Amino acid sequence: MRAAVLRHTGAESLDVVDAEAVSFGPGRVRVRMRNAGLCHSDLSVMSGLLPHPTPCVLGHEGAGEVVETGEGVTHVKAGDRVIVCWMPPCDACPSCRAGDGHLCRSGYRNLATPNFRVEGALVPGMFGGGLFAEEVVVAANAAIPVPDDLPYDIAALIGCGVTTGVGAALNTARVRPGSSVAVIGLGGVGMSIVQGAKVAGAAQILAVDPTPNRREWALKFGATEAIAPEDLKQAAKRLTGGFGFDHAFEAVGRSATLRSAYDATRNGGSVCLVGVGGHQDLTDIGLGELVGNEKSILPSFYGGTDVRRSFATIVDLWRAGRLDLASMITHRVPLDGIDEALRQMRTGEALRTVIDIA
Repeated sequence: MRAAVLRHTGAESLDVVDAEAVSFGPGRVRVRMRNAGLCHSDLSVMSGLLPHPTPCVLGHEGAGEVVETGEGVTHVKAGDRVIVCWMPPCDACPSCRAGDGHLCRSGYRNLATPNFRVEGALVPGMFGGGLFAEEVVVAANAAIPVPDDLPYDIAALIGCGVTTGVGAALNTARVRPGSSVAVIGLGGVGMSIVQGAKVAGAAQILAVDPTPNRREWALKFGATEAIAPEDLKQAAKRLTGGFGFDHAFEAVGRSATLRSAYDATRNGGSVCLVGVGGHQDLTDIGLGELVGNEKSILPSFYGGTDVRRSFATIVDLWRAGRLDLASMITHRVPLDGIDEALRQMRTGEALRTVIDIA
């Protein structure tokens, strides 16, 4: 089979090479991948913003068909359609027992079991997956079954970006009907926040991004207005009378945009931090501001609740026609064309690029 390998941190391209999916056995599942989504976190691993051992097979957002199950696996069987979850709940750790399955770190432990043999060497898959491959072997709890009527390409997007964005609006910020919302950063996650805020009944959804085509897309997905970042202060004054938005979402992962979101939020409102930034990028929000303004800063990780519940909710909303996930796919490439997909993401040409694997 073939897989897309990141040779080293800092590489700007991937090598599609012959590989073998390994580590099958008790408690493991073999999945034939059908579609994978290119997510900004893949770029962050390539650049080193998200530390990860290399070489590795990249890809963490995808869906496929179960080929084989190991001993002790009962929740899926051969032929089942699954989302491969990069951070699945284990149902045994303190986070899971506390009801915070989305904060389970079992996916990191999966890195200790290499998923692939490439050129004679054992290598891990990204976050225990490595979904830019024709086949992958993963921990059983990472294979989450979904209905057969859910297309593989849409299921792939639900595996990360859609769940992260929609969940931030519905589960973390808990946007209420009639509220005002600003979304800073209109990649796949930011656009999913826009859709989540619309589902929640927000009256105003201001979308903010420097890229014109992304602003145009945001209007199609439910934003009531879309502007460039330099116009945010004036827009907040015009739309809220200078009071500020009830909720501001940061979907970039930079301290500067967190500051912009904080400044755009009303006193007593919430700032939802969704973008993943570097550990050395520190915010300049002071303690006096935090107390005096009583603005809540709400970090949101992977949708803010058990991903299995999030997946099911998003599928129900998609079925009801309340989430337009198909239109988020603006480009498609085969696995051999993955470097073109990387270029599209870096330039902002594509909203979401799906990789057709099988």
